[in-house]
Amino acid sequence: MTPAAFHPLARLVHWLMAVLILAMLFIGVSMVSNLSTHHPLMVELHKATGLALLVLVLLRICLRLSLPHPPLPRDLPAIQRLAAGASHLLLYALMLAMPLLGWAMLSAGGYPRPLQLPAIAPHDLQLYAVLRQAHGWAGYLLFATVLVHLGAALMHALVRRDGVLRSMWPGPLRRGE
Repeated sequence: MTPAAFHPLARLVHWLMAVLILAMLFIGVSMVSNLSTHHPLMVELHKATGLALLVLVLLRICLRLSLPHPPLPRDLPAIQRLAAGASHLLLYALMLAMPLLGWAMLSAGGYPRPLQLPAIAPHDLQLYAVLRQAHGWAGYLLFATVLVHLGAALMHALVRRDGVLRSMWPGPLRRGE
């Protein structure tokens, strides 16, 4: 039996990650553009939130693979089904890659890592420069992908009115859903 909505834990993790990812994007942009006295605090907040997101995305992947989830509407055109699948794969890949790139960047730069995590890359300043650039570009790609995801969710809610957004909406569902 296929559910009409995602499992409550999957919805909770989705929305928690959405808030943290948006916060991270703003923290990351302000961190690199502002070298004020708040910069060290922003860096530590960015590291801690990145680690939390890494744990959450691993949990989210486990939930996605182990819990049944509602299918896309039957009348959704094939190209939109393909786009939905590809964009979700890209989102998961970026949600996993961003904290790993950050961790590797800190390792390569010889910087302290949250919770004294081990280095996952050798100390190499050239590698650090490459990873820093990759982390930045992946952040832009993540932001663009989140905007596309948000646009698709709004299209399902406001134009198609097919219940796709409602299936991931936080809180209790109405009877029969």
